[in-house]
Amino acid sequence: QVQLVESGGGLVQAGGSLRLSCAASGRIFSINAMGWDRQAPGKQRELVADISGGGRPNYAESVKGRFTISLDNAKNTVYLQMNSLKPEDTGVYYCTANLATADYYGMDYRGEGTLVTVSP
Repeated sequence: QVQLVESGGGLVQAGGSLRLSCAASGRIFSINAMGWDRQAPGKQRELVADISGGGRPNYAESVKGRFTISLDNAKNTVYLQMNSLKPEDTGVYYCTANLATADYYGMDYRGEGTLVTVSP
């Protein structure tokens, strides 16, 4: 059984930084991609950033130049370094993964979410 465990959320003032981590555990053969979605209050969930197993990143326009996603394949862990945070970055951040396991070439997983609050 695969699990995604997120950490690193919290409260920060505008202009500050946070680093999110998400570790995947279970019978994982390889990582096809991992990433982060977020859901702000009253808004739909949106992609923040994702990264392929080979390390190619992709960012939402709203976070380009401020956020950096990275992947440690050896640890099955994805990181999101968030700098120059804005109040509009507030939301629940969900780790996402598409993983190759014993049963599937690619299966989607999602974590429970971690809250990021950016105060003005």
